[in-house]
Amino acid sequence: MDSSSIQRDIRDRLIIGLDVPSVDEARALVASIGDAGTFYKIGYQLGYAGGLEFAKEIIGQGKKVFLDLKLHDIGNTVEEGVRSVARLGATFLTVHAYPQTMRAAVTGKAGSDLKILAVTVLTSYSDQDLVEAGYAPVPTEELVARRAGQARDLGVDGIVCAAPEAARVRSIVGPDLAIVTPGIRPTGSSADDQKRIVTPGEGIRLGANHLVVGRPIVKAADPRAVTERIVQEIAAAVS
Repeated sequence: MDSSSIQRDIRDRLIIGLDVPSVDEARALVASIGDAGTFYKIGYQLGYAGGLEFAKEIIGQGKKVFLDLKLHDIGNTVEEGVRSVARLGATFLTVHAYPQTMRAAVTGKAGSDLKILAVTVLTSYSDQDLVEAGYAPVPTEELVARRAGQARDLGVDGIVCAAPEAARVRSIVGPDLAIVTPGIRPTGSSADDQKRIVTPGEGIRLGANHLVVGRPIVKAADPRAVTERIVQEIAAAVS
């Protein structure tokens, strides 16, 4: 692999969350980051405000897109929804890690390059949040491990989990599945509403392939500079 390919690979490890309310703001943010950013996440906020068309726009510019839609419905609905998403050219799509949902998503993406990521337990959840949601008392990491094993067995392409759980998830899913970790906060950043967070370097060392960073970049006075600092930290962690 030549030096430019290595650099692109390192930049692809950072997924920038386009957590903004309009396509105009997203377009301006992508332009301000320029070639420092290569991979972008589009979630509910932007997705429901024209973000799916914008995804096609930046894919056409050579960027990669992670559609964080967290699909979860009856099997046929998920399967057909994933089939439609696959036509957009996105790299990643999230579904919730319920067996029926994962099975349907794998069927729906067949024949495409789309990769399905299973969301194990949201990074804003604590053990108490799971109890309030009706789960029997079980540590968050145990539920993450159980769902990671199911995702592996059902042929899902990767796992979304908090970075502190990445090492255990890697031991369960093996070397080939992608691990994508949100809740990444550069040193000195606010934790916001995330409860299980680490720095970019820690996330890579714990076994993540990709790190999702939203607000620390989006809200920065100089988004490009923050992006470059995170990429440098990733590069140091993989060297």
